Amino acid sequence: MLYVQKKNEDLSRGAFDLTTQMLRMNPEFYTVWNYRRHIFIQGIFPNSSPAAINELLSEDLGLTAAFLKQHPKVYWIWNHRRWCLEQVPDGPLDEDKDGWRMANWNKELFLVEKMLDVDPRNFHAWNYRRYVLASIPVRRSQVSELSYTTRKIESNFSNFSAWHQRTKVLASLWQAGELNVAQSREDELDLVKNAMYTDPDDQSVWIYHRWLIGDGDDPLLLQREIASIQELLDEQPDSKWCMESIVYYKTLLLRRHLSTMDTSVQQSLVGECFDLLSKLQYVDSNRKQRYIELSDEIKNTFL
Repeated sequence: MLYVQKKNEDLSRGAFDLTTQMLRMNPEFYTVWNYRRHIFIQGIFPNSSPAAINELLSEDLGLTAAFLKQHPKVYWIWNHRRWCLEQVPDGPLDEDKDGWRMANWNKELFLVEKMLDVDPRNFHAWNYRRYVLASIPVRRSQVSELSYTTRKIESNFSNFSAWHQRTKVLASLWQAGELNVAQSREDELDLVKNAMYTDPDDQSVWIYHRWLIGDGDDPLLLQREIASIQELLDEQPDSKWCMESIVYYKTLLLRRHLSTMDTSVQQSLVGECFDLLSKLQYVDSNRKQRYIELSDEIKNTFL
């Protein structure tokens, strides 16, 4: 029935109510969400006052909040919340518009923090949090957001989304000159080292470490971190991520600083990479061909 109404461009309140029923049954019907918004824009909003529109939007925010409790990772629900928040009307409510917006954005931040308390690794919620923080009229301190990611990471080092959010926040703070880049990077390396030793098999920690190292311009930093990871490998001799990271950083050292190396140092680094890649073929046999190809690439590039 809804398909027929949509095809016939039915913009009535009855059609709108039917979308509500359908979405209660399955909030993943993205075509129903699209039809619902079409009814709003073409059928309901043109005949409603700004106050009535705000009330309708608030009702839909409440509806989607209820849906998210059962379906926290359905993209279409999050998307509809964004749409609602972007529909505050112009007109007689201009005086109250910023106040209405601020109240609703604060509610959104509260909601998303509750969602992340339940599931700290819900990347939909993290993406939405970035959207809210970028949109809220009175911006939240980036230092405060850094502290938030610290709490989430310290409660679970495997929270890839929190590490990713941290890269965004730190980049912003560094660019704004609100943190000393060298000192804060050292602090971050201490944090990530603690995470590595807690769970050396957690991929998110190693990805964050690579982000901190960057393009490898600092050879002393590279050498120090290689030595640190080697210490961990000595304790965890079958650690795939330790071996992969040492190969990655030694290759980076070769690529970025080859012109400053003696031939013997170069050959030693290449040989060490070969040894680790050979071991990885057995430790991580499902990716054996990848390690063979990496060995060939290093051989063709540096020998």
